[in-house]
Amino acid sequence: MPILRQIAQLGHPVLRQKALEVTDPGLPLIQSLIDDMLVTVVEANGVGLAAPQVYEPLRIFIIASRPNSRYPKAPVMEPAALLNPEIIWASDEKVKAWEGCLSIPGFRGFVPRSTKIGVKYLTRSGALREEEFNGFLARIFQHEFDHLNATVFLDRVESTQELICEKEYLRMFNSAD
Repeated sequence: MPILRQIAQLGHPVLRQKALEVTDPGLPLIQSLIDDMLVTVVEANGVGLAAPQVYEPLRIFIIASRPNSRYPKAPVMEPAALLNPEIIWASDEKVKAWEGCLSIPGFRGFVPRSTKIGVKYLTRSGALREEEFNGFLARIFQHEFDHLNATVFLDRVESTQELICEKEYLRMFNSAD
């Protein structure tokens, strides 16, 4: 039965440690971790969650985009676990957008990301997949991929003037509708 995991907060060393490759996706420990991450990301109103964020320095993350209180306009997709992900190519075109992070509660940053990426990864069953992501899903992938490489969104913000409190972000976002 999946358990709700605690989320590492900024300052914990696991968030600044490069994650290790998963050698056997079929191991019960890996499958349990994925199940735990799937329930944790939903409970925390996230759209993505990397294994280092739940104190496991492994190259696994979840993309679970759906509208929620933190991202009311997020597209709906079936949650997916991506193991040993790689970015094969990234568009030169970048766009800045607001990002938050479950490990950095209370803040949002205006982060530049490639608008389109080509990726490859293993599914939880060990199948190799290659696909393209664009828009918000490309942003989620790049954000979670950064976690596997000891990077957080604050490292990508170009100016501290592009940081705001979550409460102010939600006020601005809700008044823009």
